[in-house]
Amino acid sequence: MRIGVLTGGGDCPGLNAVIRAVTRAAISKGGQVFGFKDGFKGMIENRYIALDHDSVSGILIRGGTILGTTNRDNPMRFEQIVNGQKIYCDMSEVIKKNYDSLGLEALVVIGGDGTMRMSKEIAEKTGINIVGVPKTIDNDIVGTDITFGFSSAVDIAAQALDRLHSTAESHHRVMLLEVMGRDAGWIALHAGIAGGADIILIPEIPYTIEGIIKTVTDRIKRDKHFSLIIVAEGVKTPEGKAIIKDILKTDIDLVKLGGISNYLARTIENESKIECRATILGHLQRGGSPNSFDRVYCTQLGVKAVQLIEEGKFQEMVAMVNGSLTSVPLSEVKGVKLVDPEGPLVQTARQIGISFGDG
Repeated sequence: MRIGVLTGGGDCPGLNAVIRAVTRAAISKGGQVFGFKDGFKGMIENRYIALDHDSVSGILIRGGTILGTTNRDNPMRFEQIVNGQKIYCDMSEVIKKNYDSLGLEALVVIGGDGTMRMSKEIAEKTGINIVGVPKTIDNDIVGTDITFGFSSAVDIAAQALDRLHSTAESHHRVMLLEVMGRDAGWIALHAGIAGGADIILIPEIPYTIEGIIKTVTDRIKRDKHFSLIIVAEGVKTPEGKAIIKDILKTDIDLVKLGGISNYLARTIENESKIECRATILGHLQRGGSPNSFDRVYCTQLGVKAVQLIEEGKFQEMVAMVNGSLTSVPLSEVKGVKLVDPEGPLVQTARQIGISFGDG
């Protein structure tokens, strides 16, 4: 068994734990593992390292990825400079050539929804055997109940709410915490419940400024002169405008969200005269060690990926479905998994008095 492995897209806690599990599970069956550096870019440039027990020793608890990653290089539109001109080329055949040169039986691709889509396209074009492992702190990949990295990010966000609680109470302020998640509110929802937020704002549930202020003033009437609001970065203004921090200009413009908490803090303070402060948690959610759940889960995912290769089940993504570890076809991994506004977790939050800013 000769297996390649790479990490694509943004980093998150647990990437190294999956690499370790894939390597150790393959070696236990007499296999060899090669790690490609910096995602598909490293595979195009044929940059790799042989992985063994020594190279993955001690990485279970490390954040990031020892292989490096990138979310800017699309192998189907790979940027190259020819005669001083920037052009975009389909490098799938180069990937196939480098895959064959190592005599690989399969490639384990660890990444988010974009990486899974790329993997499907490359597999269809080249016939490479691919097994995907779903990664993202956003928990928005279709086909799996949970992605690794999500639990660790929720822990970090909940701890941030814990710390904001004391300063909000001391100064009688409204404190807003902005968390990641793109167009999905999973981190805000879970961390909001875990961290005792009074208001949770997510893209899936429309809100009004009046609804937020009503919750805050109702708390003041009950002698609670502070409020905690957690808001997902993908939340728009009541008028439907997305707050964009930056746009990364590539062949496909990558929109970077961020700043909705600052907008809300200004607006709430102007309309209610209640002092507000905003904190954007940012990349702190993506760094550092995975928590114990993610360490165990990543180990399961890596071992399952090797099992799928043994069974000859390719073009599949390892998934957790209804509490059981299984796999789903890469062809079914499309779209974005959003929070159900009427789902059980939202209902749980409402039943304990958490507001979603909708009155």
